[in-house]
Amino acid sequence: MPPIMTQKRAIFPLQLVVFPGESLNLHIFEPRYRQLIDDAEQNDLSFCVPTVINGGLLPIATEVRLVEVVNRYPSGESDVRTLGGRVFFLEDYWKTYPNKLYPGAVCRELDVDLEEDPELNGEIIHLTRSIYQDLKIDKKIRNAGEGFKTYDIAHYVGLKLEQEYELLSLLDAPSRQQYLLHHLHAIRPELREGKSIQERALLNGHFKELIPPKW
Repeated sequence: MPPIMTQKRAIFPLQLVVFPGESLNLHIFEPRYRQLIDDAEQNDLSFCVPTVINGGLLPIATEVRLVEVVNRYPSGESDVRTLGGRVFFLEDYWKTYPNKLYPGAVCRELDVDLEEDPELNGEIIHLTRSIYQDLKIDKKIRNAGEGFKTYDIAHYVGLKLEQEYELLSLLDAPSRQQYLLHHLHAIRPELREGKSIQERALLNGHFKELIPPKW
């Protein structure tokens, strides 16, 4: 049996989940993560974003690559666009990467099945559009034939943070599809879930100023 290959990666723990293929816009202000963005820009460095829930750093993380520094401020802060990529498992982590201000981890890549059933995705799309219509949300969802993936809507159908992390943890496509279908069938747009979906849809594209949690 071949040895498990691991690699050292910088990490940026946040109280959110990043999905593969997701565009994430961030406002960077802490010195340690300003250094991370500088390294990412100068050295084409990607890093992992693990999820923090209730002060605990969870082991499954998504690789993020810097796409663009949109704004630079005299204070050293910046607005950046990033893109989610591969999924990793954190075997170990340090509060500071060697000779850096930001944290790091020993990671191994996970094998994510991206071959989703178009028929099931068609059902997911239909249910989501129906919910959006009930909530009067004007948000475009691409068709299954246009490359739709379950990750596309994971932030916008009322999942709690713990549920989003659970979805990221599902590496095989059928499990992710069935998880979303079950959730969509259970949604009651007239209740609190509907308000949550509306709020998340409106926030799409904003630069998030997130205070990195203590963990």
